[in-house]
Amino acid sequence: MNPRFRSPAIVGVLFASLATVIACGPAASPSPSPSSGPNDSPGASGEGEIFPNIISGELIEGENRIIFTFQAASGQPIATPDRTASVTFTGPGGETVAGSDPEFVWSIEDVVGLYVTKATFPVAGDWMASFTTAAPDSPEQTIPFSFQVKTDASVVWPGEDAPSVDTPTLADVGGDVAKISSDADPDPAFYETSVADALAAKEPFVLVFATPKFCQTKTCGPTLEKIKAVAADHPDVTFINVEPYLLEDVEGQLQPDLSADGQLQAAPATTAYGLLVEPFVFVVDADGVVTDSYELIFTTDEIDAALDALS
Repeated sequence: MNPRFRSPAIVGVLFASLATVIACGPAASPSPSPSSGPNDSPGASGEGEIFPNIISGELIEGENRIIFTFQAASGQPIATPDRTASVTFTGPGGETVAGSDPEFVWSIEDVVGLYVTKATFPVAGDWMASFTTAAPDSPEQTIPFSFQVKTDASVVWPGEDAPSVDTPTLADVGGDVAKISSDADPDPAFYETSVADALAAKEPFVLVFATPKFCQTKTCGPTLEKIKAVAADHPDVTFINVEPYLLEDVEGQLQPDLSADGQLQAAPATTAYGLLVEPFVFVVDADGVVTDSYELIFTTDEIDAALDALS
């Protein structure tokens, strides 16, 4: 198993506390400590202590797309479309970086939501985030959160070459999509071209790592459905879905090929792309360079804009 690909037990820790229906993994060794706004004390708003959490698997020196959320002391997720959020970052040498205005995105529609901000970190090291948030009719609270910025990422990053991998295609299984996809309603077009073939063709493509049946974050099915809608609007672009785990056909049903200790095992493409979590989406240009990537969540507008930029 790829040591960089988090085991399901690790991946499940964070979202199990956020909402028992979804799982993910924290990026660093967090040290949140709730604090109050200038005219407030925890509990005066009726919310009590609020804890932020950075969801992104890795943050590096340079440009970052950062996913975060808020939860109550009980572990209950409290990120909602009407909750305000902002964040600034302070580096190991006193560097100050302002995050872009966070965008709220449902990871599971009307159930669990997250925020996305962007920031460019000039140096690696130990950083501090200062999150400010308020629910409707409640005072603001500002909460610090420590995290680490790495020099390089394990996962393939925008600006890097997309690894060439012979991912499974319909031609490998006699046209039976059920042998290479756990999607209950698969789009056969997502399994016609391997990553290696797409790179050789020198045409843009979208690569999706998602497994609806064995997903550890409960977001793979919604991810594929959103990607299918994007694909319908971009018929000239190749879309490829890859199951991130090793699977085998057992009496006509795809089942995980577990390790000796009963764990899911990373598929070759998962290892090649250095994934820490799934789902994950990569946009690759005609030169084989990853131009954009989306960990766990995205909006269709983000993918549309990334594809429009390629034309």
